[in-house]
Amino acid sequence: MTQPQDGLLPRFAVGVDIGGTSIKASLVDVTTGERAARRFAVANPLGKEPEDFAAAIAGIVRDVSPIAGTPVGVGFPGIVRGGVVRQTTHVSERWVGLDAQALLSEATGVDVVVVNDADAAGVAEREFGAMRGREGLLLLTTLGTGIGTALVHEGVVIPNSEFGHLHIDGPDFEPQVGFSAVRREGITLEEWAGRLGVYYRHLEMLLSPQLFVIGGAAAHVFDEFARFLDIGTEIVPARFGNDAGFTGAAMVAVSPDRLAPWYRSTRGARLDPGTPAAPHHRGNPEPSREPAGAGSLDESGFPQCASRRR
Repeated sequence: MTQPQDGLLPRFAVGVDIGGTSIKASLVDVTTGERAARRFAVANPLGKEPEDFAAAIAGIVRDVSPIAGTPVGVGFPGIVRGGVVRQTTHVSERWVGLDAQALLSEATGVDVVVVNDADAAGVAEREFGAMRGREGLLLLTTLGTGIGTALVHEGVVIPNSEFGHLHIDGPDFEPQVGFSAVRREGITLEEWAGRLGVYYRHLEMLLSPQLFVIGGAAAHVFDEFARFLDIGTEIVPARFGNDAGFTGAAMVAVSPDRLAPWYRSTRGARLDPGTPAAPHHRGNPEPSREPAGAGSLDESGFPQCASRRR
C-alpha cells in the first residue's frame, strides 16, 4: 500500500479512539471513511496513566501502519485544545494540563493529531455518515461508558461541546444515561430509554436541533430501544456505530480543516497565554496491561450488556 506523493493528501491514516474501557483503532481510507484493515480493540491499561496509554498506542500504531510515517489521529475522552488536555473523565487526572499531542507524537515517532473523541466521531458522521447532507443544528451523542457529544452547525463541527455533563434534577446526569448503566444497574433497555428521553428533551429545550444521532456502543442496539423514546426531534443511529471515533480521528489527522477554523488556529498553542502546560512525560515505561477477560468485551470493544429483564 502506498500513499500519494507530490503534495497530495495521504489517502490512508491510522485512527485511534481512547474509550472508557478500551482503545479501538484501525487503518482508515479517509476518502471514503471505510476501514482499510482489521479493527483493533484492546482493554485500557491499568491505572489509565498517560505513559501506559502512550506505550499501548505506539504498539497499536506499529501494528496498524502499512508504511512508516502514516498519519495518526487520536480521539481523547475530554476537552482538548491545541493538543493539550484541559478536562477529562474515565482516565487518570494526570492527563489534565498534559500536551497529549507531543507525548503521543514522541511515543509513536510520527506527528499525531489529538482531538476530543466525540468531535472525531462527529467528523466521520458529518462527512460520510448519518449527518451527511443535513442542514441546520445537528447533535451526535456517543453513548458508551459515559456520554460524548459533537455539535454540528451548518456542516461545521464545533469542538468540545460536552453536553454529556448536564445537571438535570440534581447531579451530573451522565452516569444515569451512559449506556454502561444498563449493565451496571441491571436495568432494561426500556427503563434506560426513559432516562434517555429526559436527557434528549432537555437538549431539545436548550438547542432545538434538527437531528439527533446516537453513536457509541448504543448504536448497535438502536432498534431495540428507539421505540421507547418520547421526543419530538428526529433521531437516527450513527452509520459508523462505535467505529466513528477512530474513523473521524484518522480523517482529522490528514485534514485538520475538518474542524472549526477557530479550533484549528489553536493547534500547537496553549489555551492560556503565558501559562505553560504541564510538560509531557518522557521515557515511557512498558504499559501495565489489564487482561481483557474472556467475553468481557463485545465486538465493539465495549462490555457486554447484562441480560435484559422483560
